[in-house]
Amino acid sequence: MDNYFEIIFLKEAFEYLQSLDIKHSNKILYNIRKAQQKHDSDLFKKLTDEIWEFRTLYQGFQYRLLAFWDKTSSTETLVVSTHGFVKKQSKVPNTEIAKAETQRKKYFQTKLKK
Repeated sequence: MDNYFEIIFLKEAFEYLQSLDIKHSNKILYNIRKAQQKHDSDLFKKLTDEIWEFRTLYQGFQYRLLAFWDKTSSTETLVVSTHGFVKKQSKVPNTEIAKAETQRKKYFQTKLKK
């Protein structure tokens, strides 16, 4: 089955996944792979015009990896994951969204320089 998008992890997102217990990070990665193959807002949901979240509930923890789309390539669609955290309240904190937006700007600025 074809994926709707490819995913890349920025350094902070990668380090976050590495910091988790292996079973937890494997569950998150499993859900991301599922989200690549079918549209499911329980797995991948839009938060703002630019920022999306990968959602995983595992053993009572609400894991979130924030991300954005990079559709600048004519051959592939990328989703770039910026960072992760455990959600402890009903809404994703504005500070986490702002952090993802900052990373998005840096990503595209760096990409334009290349």
